[in-house]
Amino acid sequence: MKQYVIDQLRESDYERIRDYLDANTDGTAMEGVYRVEIPEELYSERQREHAGCRPFYFAVNLNRRQVGFEWLIRSAQTLRCQCIGYATKAQRDYIINYADDLLDVLQIKL
Repeated sequence: MKQYVIDQLRESDYERIRDYLDANTDGTAMEGVYRVEIPEELYSERQREHAGCRPFYFAVNLNRRQVGFEWLIRSAQTLRCQCIGYATKAQRDYIINYADDLLDVLQIKL
C-alpha cells in the first residue's frame, strides 16, 4: 500500500491525533481507521464521471506508534470500480498537506 507515514509518535501525540480525527473525520467500523473525503475539485476525470460512487476519500490509519495516510482513493458507495485507484498528483499533494497541517494545528513536533 502506498501511503504517507509519520512514525515515532509519542503517547501524547497519538492521543491528540486520535481526538482530532474522532472530532473531524468519519470513523469506520475498524478502530484507528478514519475516512477523509477528497474535495470534488480534486476528483479525477473518471471519478467525476462516476457520480454514483461519490464521495471519494482516503483512509487514515492511526496506532500508538504511527499515523498513515493512504494514497488509495476509495469510493464510499462501492468496493470495486474503475474510479477507485491510487491518488493523482493533486490528490497526493492534498493528502500530504492534510497530514502536515494536522501536525501544525496540533502543534506536534517530530
